[in-house]
Amino acid sequence: MTTTNNTLSSLLFQDFQSLAAIATTPAGLKKLAALCQAHPITLWVPESLAELAQAQNLNSKIYSGSLKEQVAQLWPQYQGFVFCLATGAVVRLIAPLLQHKSTDPAVVVVDEAGQFVISLCSGHQGGADRLTQAIALQLNATPVLTGAANRLQLPGIDVLGVPFGWQKGEGDWTGVSAAIARQDSVQVIQEAGTTLWQHHLPSEHPFQFNESEETATAPIQPATPKARVWISPLARRLSPDSGIPEVQWHPKVLWVGIGCERGTSRHLIESAIQQACQAHQLAEAAIAGIATLDLKADEVGLVELCRDRHWPLRCFSAEQLKSVPVPTPSEVVAAEVGTPSVAEAAALVGAGLVPALSAPDLETEQQAVSLRVTKQIIRAADQPGAVTIAIAQAEQEYTGRSGKLWLVGTGPGQLEQITPAAQTAIAQADVVIGYSLYVDLVKPLLRPGQIVEALPITQERQRAKRAIELANWGLTVAVISSGDSGIYGMAGLVLEELRAQSWDGKTPAVRVFPGITALQAAASRVGTPLMHDFCAISLSDLLTPWPVIEKRLNAAAQADFVTALYNPRSKTRTEQIAIAQQIFLQHRDPSTPVALVRSAYREDEQITLTTLGELLEAPIDMLTTVLIGNASTRTYADWMITPRGYLGFTPDAEPNQSL
Repeated sequence: MTTTNNTLSSLLFQDFQSLAAIATTPAGLKKLAALCQAHPITLWVPESLAELAQAQNLNSKIYSGSLKEQVAQLWPQYQGFVFCLATGAVVRLIAPLLQHKSTDPAVVVVDEAGQFVISLCSGHQGGADRLTQAIALQLNATPVLTGAANRLQLPGIDVLGVPFGWQKGEGDWTGVSAAIARQDSVQVIQEAGTTLWQHHLPSEHPFQFNESEETATAPIQPATPKARVWISPLARRLSPDSGIPEVQWHPKVLWVGIGCERGTSRHLIESAIQQACQAHQLAEAAIAGIATLDLKADEVGLVELCRDRHWPLRCFSAEQLKSVPVPTPSEVVAAEVGTPSVAEAAALVGAGLVPALSAPDLETEQQAVSLRVTKQIIRAADQPGAVTIAIAQAEQEYTGRSGKLWLVGTGPGQLEQITPAAQTAIAQADVVIGYSLYVDLVKPLLRPGQIVEALPITQERQRAKRAIELANWGLTVAVISSGDSGIYGMAGLVLEELRAQSWDGKTPAVRVFPGITALQAAASRVGTPLMHDFCAISLSDLLTPWPVIEKRLNAAAQADFVTALYNPRSKTRTEQIAIAQQIFLQHRDPSTPVALVRSAYREDEQITLTTLGELLEAPIDMLTTVLIGNASTRTYADWMITPRGYLGFTPDAEPNQSL
């Protein structure tokens, strides 16, 4: 596996294809330099700072002339700008360039002291709010987000469907946003797409969820909602006569089945799709992709249309399609291409409503599934060829995104003990999954609109499967573990499950964000017990047979490793720690120093320095890490110290003698 040095950092800013940072003073250059060195951000500085930038080996770009002219030139080239300037100066620079919040780039301001990061412009649709949070975590600064949605802990209504690949339709987006800001009631009528977002709203949210259109068209009464949101594959014509602002989101749930004569023009295929959608009031924005017979995989008009509209083209063999029950099969088509249906069958299979059966399974009976649009044949007098079209609606939307699994170690528990990269990964992810205790510990990093699933401590494998399911769908999922995710954490379970599912190693993409392990955290609280060779052994026999654990305990004790014991005692498993003590006493003096560290760096932290002989007299539970010293380990002034080498060991010295 080959990766670049900035692989993890680049992922954290994945929503931005291009970012520019601008500094005009030495202090500003210094503040942005570290950010630009670690992340794919282009740093622009004036000629007066060229020597300073060169002296610091910065890969910066130099501009001449006025900054106002330079910003105007760069404005259409970047998705986001990070200024280290006074906010007022930035406002004056960008004011003439602003057009609309749906097209303006993100604009973020960092003060020269690096204390604050301000989301100035295009907070929602431009992504400035998320960019601000990411940069603030990297700089250990305070993010300043002034939008009402952030105050209410709600996702912006104009970015609500972005993680799921939904497309924005028509509507009064400003009016609905204003209603939410006033905390007015907002009616949501969702006819398609995931409802996950509904289940992760704060308890005091303004949304009223309705399933029937009759409710939506009822006369407006004083107590009725003041705004409406449609989530549907239908293209509704919103009427100003409704009396309230309305908007539309279109989940990509429509799969268009296409059959066509060889040489049919792209224009005719596109016109056929438009006609079918208009006739059935379907939104073209709700189209997920095109499905067809594999013989049409190289059809020029079809390939060009899918390329230009960014639609996936799914192709199936005649054997896969011929067993699909359809409303209007054709013997003529069967004789021509080996299946009685192309458009209808392909639409159903493409939408996942019936499986694409292979040859050995063709006799499997399948229940007929209704189509949104049954087969239609469309020709045009001035266009060559003919198009057969059918449309099916999938149960789950197509996100159009490549999913990612971020396996994140959160360290011992305090936020400052989590690496900036890991903090940013948690804040940027679409989904955060973890044990409920660990989710509570990272709550300050969570943002409005995230899907947060906290599962009990015994459901590790369920967590892994759920994370993979969501990542395969196209979401970015952060799976959090305390300590380091790759040491007794979730990373191993996730990779095991991926292997069991015949993962190709690429999709979903997997990255591991390291964290401070429990043994490191525990050691830091008592001194330097891990200064020489050490090992870690878990006493839990839920996943490892006890004879294997016992064998490892014997080997570690005999080899004189400093040993960290994880999961030493639970409510039902109490004998293992006693057995471990007896094994170590066979090879080490009873006065060998031992540290018991419970919940390191958390509010209920407890630290006990004891000896191997008196180990069982202290309270020990599943949150305790046990550190057993080697023959050289000593205690001094309530610190546990292991020499860097055995040269520091005096054979005749008492084991507890201070160094």
